[in-house]
Amino acid sequence: MINIPRGTKDVLPQEVHKWQQAESLARKMCALYNVREIRTPVFEHTELFLRSIGDDTDVVGKEMYTFEDKGGRSITLKPEGTAPVARSYVENSLESETLPLKMFYFSPVFRYERPAAGRLREHHQFGVEFYGGAGAEYDFEVISLAYDFLVKFGITGLSLNINSIGCPNCRKNYNEALKEFARKHIDNLCETCHTRLNTNPLRILDCKVPECKKIVADAPKITDYICDDCRAHMERLTRLLTAAKIPFKVDPSIVRGLDYYTKTVFEFVTDALGAQGTVCGGGRYDRLVESVGGKPTPCVGFGMGLERLILLKEAIGSGFDNPEHIRVMAISQSPEYADDCISLVSELRRADISADCDKTGRSLKAQFKFADKQGAEYVVVIGESERNSKCYTVKRLSDGQTATCSFDNITEFFADKK
Repeated sequence: MINIPRGTKDVLPQEVHKWQQAESLARKMCALYNVREIRTPVFEHTELFLRSIGDDTDVVGKEMYTFEDKGGRSITLKPEGTAPVARSYVENSLESETLPLKMFYFSPVFRYERPAAGRLREHHQFGVEFYGGAGAEYDFEVISLAYDFLVKFGITGLSLNINSIGCPNCRKNYNEALKEFARKHIDNLCETCHTRLNTNPLRILDCKVPECKKIVADAPKITDYICDDCRAHMERLTRLLTAAKIPFKVDPSIVRGLDYYTKTVFEFVTDALGAQGTVCGGGRYDRLVESVGGKPTPCVGFGMGLERLILLKEAIGSGFDNPEHIRVMAISQSPEYADDCISLVSELRRADISADCDKTGRSLKAQFKFADKQGAEYVVVIGESERNSKCYTVKRLSDGQTATCSFDNITEFFADKK
């Protein structure tokens, strides 16, 4: 037997309704916010992620699925959804559209990391990207969309943490202060943080090693170093969140794991799955489009993993709606009426009424059991008397109530019961 690769998961027919409900709500929320869908390829040129995410990030250094194709080109399965959207924005000249341009996507993403609950090597993201809006009101709208979606999906116990990591200008001073602090503790920092100290000091704050986390808890706070413009941006965002009654706290330790972030960064976190984990993360990345060859364009967005979201909804007990079941199962009293069942099913389907019938030669009793297992609302029995009278016998399985209906009016019979 060939087994599924480690870190991947089948979505089985009895589970897929959970995904459909999450995606359906996400599409509904995006429609309310006037956000349109974009779809990008599963793989991109590796250079896209090297330029946008950053050479020294864990994603690029340790987690990407990169290979050489038959033409000798370096190709990478996309590890996140934001950079491909930026590439598409530039390549397809979407700046010519009326801005701001608000987009969302559902996408598989691939990262080679240790599998855990809700964190697989292939997982799926729901992401939102706003292009062309520089003000804090766009940060607010992105956060508000994520918040509304999570609440309506039934997620409770959420905490929204926000921070400002400044712009490139004010971040220079902070990086120097952070380097000075880190050098005093260099002997106790991990090897990865030694490298980060010279390449991207800010990412020391994002280290998951317990000893490093303890050390950086006393590090200088970036909010003490941001410039007046970044501070005003942050203050406007907090005012908008407060006015909208979206609870939040400022957490100076949030930096996010990718290099393209500027100014606002945020996370929705919960401890419903055990140790506190991020449900949704995002922020502003005003330099991303420029890094992939486009004109400077302000951007803000978020991404959330669907697997983790579904696990969380189940963990807190909010549950999912029952999946839709078939409405009608046609049952033949004996094999000679099997073709009559097939014809009836075809007629019902053309009238947009879900229907099915047994095609394996089951006995009458077994057909009723099959109908019950399929969750059918009704069965339509076809036998000699039905053929002679040109009337179907219809039975509602929930209470056993029966009725008769002429062959000519069967679609109207079920249409009236929608």
